[in-house]
Amino acid sequence: MDIATIAGFVLAVGSLIVGFILDGGSLGALFQPTALIIIFGGTLGATMITVSLRQFLAIGKYLRISLFHKRQDALDIIDQLVELATLARREGILALDERLDTFDDEFLRSGLQFVVDGVDPELVKSMMETELSYIEDRHEAAAHIFEVAGGFAPTMGIIGTVMGLVHVLSNLSDVQTLGPEIATAFTATLYGVASANVLWLPIANKLKRRNQEEVLLREIMLEGVLSIQAGENPNILGQKLKAFLAPSTRSRNSAAGARKDKAGEPSVETAQT
Repeated sequence: MDIATIAGFVLAVGSLIVGFILDGGSLGALFQPTALIIIFGGTLGATMITVSLRQFLAIGKYLRISLFHKRQDALDIIDQLVELATLARREGILALDERLDTFDDEFLRSGLQFVVDGVDPELVKSMMETELSYIEDRHEAAAHIFEVAGGFAPTMGIIGTVMGLVHVLSNLSDVQTLGPEIATAFTATLYGVASANVLWLPIANKLKRRNQEEVLLREIMLEGVLSIQAGENPNILGQKLKAFLAPSTRSRNSAAGARKDKAGEPSVETAQT
């Protein structure tokens, strides 16, 4: 589980609630079922119109990815590729065939299968780059769904507030209830803006980060597969692949602290970070 996501959400929502209470507000005033229906129902409905039904129904899956995504260790991948390069130089490319079933990653396994089958290096590169491009497109589409929801939520909040004010202004006979009713109407704006900036947009950014990490790993795999096919020296290969990583994460000792994010999970950093 990504503790950073859970802790960040709790901290953000908790800060809003605690600040409201410390300012003299009542917790009960923040709970408005009608505003919840308007904001979340309207946001999800507008999002459904924007994206395909298949993408919309996958929202739950994407949420799980943002919370429970299992990250791969870049150094482990590099070690595996160096080991394969050593095996290929010692026993030949066909020796890799016996190792293919030991890899869970389909992208790496298919690339190595191309090499074992004797596919032309340029064709191997082209096919793996094409697959990587489609992987990236799918991941960006997932993040786009939450970006869309984050764009609609504040607008739905304004709509909910306007609807509430229309109700208030249509019934001005009881002046004493005017203040509370206006406050209730503005709760919809609060829900819309808060949900966009605490839920939808942060999840979109989290999925984008997941995409960046996975694309980096795939680029390492792609370069490793092509280098193995070219018969490069395993030691040189290891150094070349580590160049994809930030200097602080290129060895296990120096990466002990640097490769942990706020959730305490290993992460991948690019050389620019």
